[in-house]
Amino acid sequence: MSEPRLLTGKVVIATHNQGKLREMRELLAPYGVELVSAGELGLPEPVEDGHMFAENAAIKAVGAAKASGLPALADDSGVCIDALDGAPGLFSANWAGPGKDFAPALARVQAELAKRGATTPEQRKAHFVSALVIAWPDGHQELFEGRVFGTIVEAPRGTSGFGYDPIFQPAGHAKTFGEMSAEEKHGIPQDGSPGLSHRARAFHVLAAACLRKPA
Repeated sequence: MSEPRLLTGKVVIATHNQGKLREMRELLAPYGVELVSAGELGLPEPVEDGHMFAENAAIKAVGAAKASGLPALADDSGVCIDALDGAPGLFSANWAGPGKDFAPALARVQAELAKRGATTPEQRKAHFVSALVIAWPDGHQELFEGRVFGTIVEAPRGTSGFGYDPIFQPAGHAKTFGEMSAEEKHGIPQDGSPGLSHRARAFHVLAAACLRKPA
């Protein structure tokens, strides 16, 4: 297996999702890379027709790298709820509709769980998945994944974060992601261990392999 390739210089964040873009900028801030988003470059949103998070992340990263001529980093992520047979999963963004309004998506989760009679925390187990792919214009790719397990709470709590954050309470914590600060959710602890969120955990592995902090 070849050595991971370092990510340096100008990098495209292959997303049009402002919440995801904000988190990626925060995570990449210590590493001295110059960031530009796919939206800022006017790149189109590709059709995400993969069957796994990693496949959809690769579709976005490869498309942005080819279109821009720059290395591109893409995330594909979602929440998988046990009682809903893993839904919304790959279709987490689709549940929010074309306008990406997550209020109806959160309500749909609650309605679907109610139909299944899932009322206790044990019956409302879920996990978030993040797949991060870096693609270079020459076709080289790197993949990193992270997961965080928890439960779906009965009503949204908190206004921080984005997407399904207000209804996801990670195991061992009293707050939902929506109630946590950015530092609580994905800050890297001083001891060097991974952060809490799925994206922070995937990024922790990515950073160790492909990023270096400026001297």
